[in-house]
Amino acid sequence: MLTDIAPTPLHRTQAARRSLAAAWARPAVRLGLLAAVVLALIATYLFTDVPGSLAFAVRIRGLSVLAMIVVAVAVGVSTVVFHTITQNRILTPSIMGFDAFYMLISTVIVFFFGAAAFLGSDPLVLWLVQVGVMVAFSVVLFTWLFGGKRRSIHLMLLVGIVLGTFFRSFTEWMQRMLDPLDFQVLTDAAFASLTRPDETLLLLTGLLVAVGCVALRPLLRTLDVLTLGEPAAVGLGVNHRRVVMSLFAVVSVMVAASTALVGPILFFGLIVANLAYSYAGSFRHRWTLPSAALIGVVCLLAGQLILEQIFAFGGSLSMVIEFAGGLFFLYLVLRKGAR
Repeated sequence: MLTDIAPTPLHRTQAARRSLAAAWARPAVRLGLLAAVVLALIATYLFTDVPGSLAFAVRIRGLSVLAMIVVAVAVGVSTVVFHTITQNRILTPSIMGFDAFYMLISTVIVFFFGAAAFLGSDPLVLWLVQVGVMVAFSVVLFTWLFGGKRRSIHLMLLVGIVLGTFFRSFTEWMQRMLDPLDFQVLTDAAFASLTRPDETLLLLTGLLVAVGCVALRPLLRTLDVLTLGEPAAVGLGVNHRRVVMSLFAVVSVMVAASTALVGPILFFGLIVANLAYSYAGSFRHRWTLPSAALIGVVCLLAGQLILEQIFAFGGSLSMVIEFAGGLFFLYLVLRKGAR
């Protein structure tokens, strides 16, 4: 008779490795680990080197954490959806000129009414104007270029790039004629600020982002189908025009709201979306969308902690993101070109 052979330490080690590999291959495990990292970073940010009253400091830092979460969800989710629509993982919603349009609105206000009027205006009114104008611009653009018979996503992207260039050029032309103090105010507005959010605007932005996420929830499987391309999606029964227009509307609202809240962050979506594709372990949007949002929170919280604890606020987080995002963009372009 054959006798049972007791497993050796080597066999147990190999079995443990196979078990860990099988667990890591599950997207739910990866997402859970990422959520745990986010919770750890939030606790570290809230309770590290708290000056003065603990309750007051935690309240102030808590607003910053909420702003980072709202921005990360808005930018991460909207960028992944935008990539699915355009079938391109290098483009972002900012390519449509949202950041340039945001600066144009601010420059026009300062140019005609002065920096005092810009700084003294009601933040809620200014936020509503910026969000309303950006959403109206994007809806008109999408309807004009994609709602007709000769719809073309590539034409829409090309027009968006051209309009973004025009907005930047016109903004620079007006800024050259401004008083130096007025120009300094606009320079400060050009950099995203995540540490001084207005509570009312944060609440409104969070509500819009939450509504956008709820609207996307029933479309997760449709988004999976859209990754196959328009002909395949139409063949599988998807009303491509209606779905894409609805998705563009959701993306526009989320990007406009987050940009009006903290300012433009050009390359942030590019970073978190492409990291999410590599990390999620699945192409399904039920995993890539939350992965992009959580990775965005990790990037913002970790970056802010490094900026505060190591560099002692010696710079702006948005500047670091733009620098890293620019390098990452070049890497993606070169990698795509090498294939």
